[in-house]
Amino acid sequence: MKSFGNHKVWMATFAVVTVSTLALYEPTSFLPWERPERNNIYQEMMRFSEALNAVSKYYVEEVKTPALVDGAISGMLETLDPHSVFIPKDQLEDVTEKFEGHFFGIGIEFLIIKKWPTVIAPIGGSPSERLGLRAGDQIVQIDGKSSYNLNQDEIIKQLRGPRGSQVKITIQRPGFESTFDVTITRDKISIYSVEPVFMIDDQIGYIGMKRFSKTTAEELENALLKLEAQGLKQLILDLRSNAGGYLDQAVEVADKFIERGRKIVYTRGRIPQADDDYLATDDDHHKPFPTIILIDHGSASASEIVAGAMQDWDRALIVGETSFGKGLVQTQIGLKDGSAIRVTTAKYYTPSGRLIQRPYENGHFGEYVEAAYDDVDPNTNADSLKNRPVYQTSSGRKVFGGGGITPDVQIKWLLPTHFTVDLIVKNVFLEYAGDFASKNRQLANNFEAFKETWAPNERMMADFRRLLEAKNIKFDLASWNADQNLIKLLLKKEVALHLWDRERAAQIEVHDDPQFAEVLRLFPQAEKLAALNDTGGRLRKN
Repeated sequence: MKSFGNHKVWMATFAVVTVSTLALYEPTSFLPWERPERNNIYQEMMRFSEALNAVSKYYVEEVKTPALVDGAISGMLETLDPHSVFIPKDQLEDVTEKFEGHFFGIGIEFLIIKKWPTVIAPIGGSPSERLGLRAGDQIVQIDGKSSYNLNQDEIIKQLRGPRGSQVKITIQRPGFESTFDVTITRDKISIYSVEPVFMIDDQIGYIGMKRFSKTTAEELENALLKLEAQGLKQLILDLRSNAGGYLDQAVEVADKFIERGRKIVYTRGRIPQADDDYLATDDDHHKPFPTIILIDHGSASASEIVAGAMQDWDRALIVGETSFGKGLVQTQIGLKDGSAIRVTTAKYYTPSGRLIQRPYENGHFGEYVEAAYDDVDPNTNADSLKNRPVYQTSSGRKVFGGGGITPDVQIKWLLPTHFTVDLIVKNVFLEYAGDFASKNRQLANNFEAFKETWAPNERMMADFRRLLEAKNIKFDLASWNADQNLIKLLLKKEVALHLWDRERAAQIEVHDDPQFAEVLRLFPQAEKLAALNDTGGRLRKN
């Protein structure tokens, strides 16, 4: 693997906090790839300086020069491609935190509900989990001061701090008449990228992967070992809405499944340092058990590297919707003021030679993004594939280039109506489930019984509708009827979250989602691919 020094190479993703990019990167070093035309750059800088001075001197109101320069840098990068971006200093820490894999604090996920910070779930292994904080707990005071009406940033600032320092929070727990205090010692909090992990039955394991962070490959290894110890024979790897992350982690993830010496991905750019081939090296890769990878329109970048490599080598059955189509690699270059830019330095290709990047020539980022989520999938009929380059997997199966990973089996994931989306955004399911769970704690005695037999009854649904009325949410009968099964599933899932944890809530979703039943029926096809994987073969383009 070639090094570009102290900078970072991304395959940008939408998942990066407040910056609208798509991302995948690796540690790199910025070298003098080629000498620029210094006189030309000097002349253009002089022209920019003239414009900046004119605006500063003549604009109708006083201007802030740093803001003008930030805007100029952003505008410059926007002329290149959708993924070359500027990251201001005050956003860089938040942007990179998720991909570094940790922060220092108490370890909770929370939302502001009724103007109070409310625990959604304690993070696994955190001080908050060890002290018994649970979903639905309201944090009413932090170090003796009310937390009412504070915004999310203010809450985060007060809860985070140096490792070993302490913070006292006052909790109002649903079903408890009085509050109680908890003193928590802050610690290193891991931000897990691989979760949930569980066995669907005695043979099929499920692994969710949210992003490709610094610890993803290690987390995946632990997940596979955990499931193998429980009898894993077949695997579902869920990459839906996984927008990417570190390039080296994508390679290491694929390396766990692909035979040593086989190509996983390769990059090509304008300068030699951008060219690299990444081969599988893991001698201890896991058994070639039948694998299904789930993707959707939000699966991008690193997700597409893994899905593309696994598809090209007939190592997994790819199921779902055509992925986003992000095949550009960015180098992150730090600027002296603490900000950074990400500049596209290469394109990446799957082992068969497919370029996954979609066209972006129109220059409108909004249209570029919307096109990836267009419900009219261009791959759903044979005519749409006429002009797309055709490649072959190691066994001779046809796969397609020209934008995104085309799944082997297409399943259009069901989407809620705008009415139900509004209920999710306004945390109505969370609020109702928290209150219901606090009054029905006996349900927590038997998860299997809850999973197999419990469902919201008509009385619950009527109570839920009354909550909507109390919150002045406009009721849409047509959407209510259309989403009835989904609404019941979301209620059951949220109740499980309050009674147990995120893993059990995810098990409920998999168990009750009819589309997952469709996925499980595809394992005979995945088994055929697993058998093909042992025969070897070479990759070629038609």
